[in-house]
Amino acid sequence: MAHSPEFPPLPDGWTTLPRMLADRARRTPGSVLLAAGGERLTAADLAARARGIARALIASGVRPGDRVALMAPNSPGWGAAAFGVWEAGAVLVPLSTRYRGLEAGGFLRRTGARLLMCTERFRGTPVTGLIERAVGAGRGGRPGRPFAGLPDLREAVLLDVGPDDPEAGRAGAAAFADFLGRGGAVSDAEAELRAMGVDGADLAEVLATSGTTGDPKGVMIPHGQLLRGYWDWASVVRLDGRDRYPVIAPFSHGFGVNAGLLAGVMRGARLLPQAVFDPGGLPGLITDEGATVLAGPPTLFQGLLARREAGERFPALRVGVCGAASVPPELVRGLLEAGVVRRMVNAYGLIEGTVVSMTREGDPVEVVAGTAGRPMPGVTVEVVDGEGRPLPPGGRGEIVVGGHGVMDGYWGDPERTAEAVDGRGRLWTGDVGVLSGRGDLSVVDRKKDVFIVGGFNAYPAEIEALLLRCPGVAGAAVVPVPDARLGEVGCAFVVPADGAGHGGGDGTGRGGADAAGPARAPGLESEVIAWCRENMANYKVPRRVEVVDSLPVNANGKTDKAALRKRLSVP
Repeated sequence: MAHSPEFPPLPDGWTTLPRMLADRARRTPGSVLLAAGGERLTAADLAARARGIARALIASGVRPGDRVALMAPNSPGWGAAAFGVWEAGAVLVPLSTRYRGLEAGGFLRRTGARLLMCTERFRGTPVTGLIERAVGAGRGGRPGRPFAGLPDLREAVLLDVGPDDPEAGRAGAAAFADFLGRGGAVSDAEAELRAMGVDGADLAEVLATSGTTGDPKGVMIPHGQLLRGYWDWASVVRLDGRDRYPVIAPFSHGFGVNAGLLAGVMRGARLLPQAVFDPGGLPGLITDEGATVLAGPPTLFQGLLARREAGERFPALRVGVCGAASVPPELVRGLLEAGVVRRMVNAYGLIEGTVVSMTREGDPVEVVAGTAGRPMPGVTVEVVDGEGRPLPPGGRGEIVVGGHGVMDGYWGDPERTAEAVDGRGRLWTGDVGVLSGRGDLSVVDRKKDVFIVGGFNAYPAEIEALLLRCPGVAGAAVVPVPDARLGEVGCAFVVPADGAGHGGGDGTGRGGADAAGPARAPGLESEVIAWCRENMANYKVPRRVEVVDSLPVNANGKTDKAALRKRLSVP
């Protein structure tokens, strides 16, 4: 394949994640790759820590291809544990710290995970206790069975528990130090053989989908696909060793682990993983840590712009990355003109399809704001009608993606795999989009989210993008509600411009029970409806507006519309 200067090829020998890390440690051993909470890991440190964890995994009976789950907040240690899993030839199964016992236990069972690495003290919620209550405790005196309802899981390794802690003494649970001590029984030559035996086609991750329409599916992604997809993502962002990159998205989410951890290590950037994210502290993070790259939803950037307009001073970010269907052009212009960012990038990707499209350097504001850019190298994008026929530019239909980024399938679920990936290897995304004449992709909505108002198709994402232009609105989400005359109409949840913002403000993607909490800004409801009547086609105008402090998010950091529908008691 020919490569352009914009997209240089992967360095020689980078066929797997272990080989990439080994080469990174040889090239720049002293460069700091992960820094948080007083802990700093250089490339050499990360490689050594990962090798130690891999040796302990091998000593614990983990075989190539076994699934190893990791449930912990963002930290340098999370990165070392993930690379340790890959060094052992195992498959990483990240679990969200938002999961409750049934959710974590269910995904552990579905993936047949052999070992779980987790924190017990994060937010005061013991992970093993949650899972135990949901699936049952293992029998005393039977090591290798920490939970009765998870027959494949042999052990839980407690990352933040010392050897003398009572939690480390129960069946099937081990303190991290004791676990690492087992690695002494495995020679470095044996560990090296295991790491170098990994193939680019071998599975690296099984990532959970959001599960908003049922049990989460496990998306299978191999080493080679991750390397190529996120090397190209980093090429567009121009990520390099001079960058300081706060990773706000949870590492348990595909964006956090891949466009955060992997992209940063590949390019030698310094990652600043955020275990708990405080939007109000972001200007200080930029100033104190010298952050140059930031990725997040539009409301994150709106908050920064508001702080700048209020007179707060902080250095300009080199680049902002926003993965949203539409970003208000006024926001992009405002960020650039106020010196909050020097460049904005919009992108489209999904767990099943890796990185699909991105805007490019030099694209006009309207393209960055209104589209997700052009397809990435080796990726094909079609927009098709209900019969599967490609539509001409400007036609609105389902987005179908082909090329190297398409997943290997859903773990243990050939039926749902066949529903998503056709015989030509193309992924039917369920997203509705439009291609421009030059190939820029606009993502209009989720196919399943479209509702019909008096015979007209209404697209929530389109209405949400318009609502973000309404004065006084910082965030918006639209769900349909029944209507006796029109069948369905829109209900808009809006966050005031001075509100807490999207997701309740922490780096775990945790919206919480009160994320769509008490209403504020009396009068805003009628103001929003009046503005919509002036600026939207009648069928798009929400008939009901709920003012909330923040929008709830699911484990993948997306607006949790199931929670909003539940709030309205809408099935």
